[in-house]
Amino acid sequence: MTKPNFFIVGAPKCGTTAIFDYLKPHPEIFMPAYKEPHYFARDFHGSRLDRFRNGNDYLRLFAHASDAKRIGEASTWYLYSSTAAYEIKDFDPNAKIVAMLRSPVEMMYSLYHQLLYNLNEDLPTFAQALAAEEERKQGKNIPAKLDIMPSALYYRETPKFTQQVKRYFDVFGRENVHVIIYDDMKGDSLGVYRRVLEFLEVDPDFVPEMKIINANKYMRNERVQDFLIAPPNWLMQVGKKVLPVARPVYWKLRNLNSRYQSRPQLEPSLRAELQAEFLPEVEQLSELLGRDLTHWCRD
Repeated sequence: MTKPNFFIVGAPKCGTTAIFDYLKPHPEIFMPAYKEPHYFARDFHGSRLDRFRNGNDYLRLFAHASDAKRIGEASTWYLYSSTAAYEIKDFDPNAKIVAMLRSPVEMMYSLYHQLLYNLNEDLPTFAQALAAEEERKQGKNIPAKLDIMPSALYYRETPKFTQQVKRYFDVFGRENVHVIIYDDMKGDSLGVYRRVLEFLEVDPDFVPEMKIINANKYMRNERVQDFLIAPPNWLMQVGKKVLPVARPVYWKLRNLNSRYQSRPQLEPSLRAELQAEFLPEVEQLSELLGRDLTHWCRD
């Protein structure tokens, strides 16, 4: 069976959906209908993460790749995972890796709202979610509808990018890991996209339609959202078999049950506290990447 040979490994809320969608129409690239299969990262479990852990189900996602030069997938928790890099290396020693990073404070706050929308978070404010981290590490106060790993709720752990990126550098070599900074994506989407194409060694002159993707959203009806996010198992099995048809219908329903609205501004005092907390981490990341990112920790 055809296998993927490049992986967008995260981080969540750092622009992975945009890059995934921009790469899809490229004539030399195949991206599957399903984003985030999470076949690797076996240290993480949850009903959504385990959906494609059967090898045949996973490889079936790439059955129509034909003679594409590059075949890829995007699973946002691969970067956070302590095992995914090694699993991918065993799967394809020559794999290309794309990692996307963002200000830790912005990433955490955006992730909180995404998890709230997906019913994986049930605390009504970001401050409460941060305060609950320690008890959640003890297995307490876990949302009843959580369908991913509990460690996704350890907000302060998810953006410790230095150790995560270094792991991929060590496993694959720097030359095989392409790091994208979210700020660059916002400021020069086409330039960032072109550099990804050059890294993947495909035609860099192809230009896709570029639109705002994955804007902040809130659910309209929780019961409908619950059904869409955790459908009955029989329906999931049917959907896997007709994925190219089922996926657009699914997202149409998700969009109908969503309202798009800018998230409220993060409370200035909490922002300042988190920026100070993450400054040492950002300084280490800056050194690793050879680029000063400490503006992330300044207003």
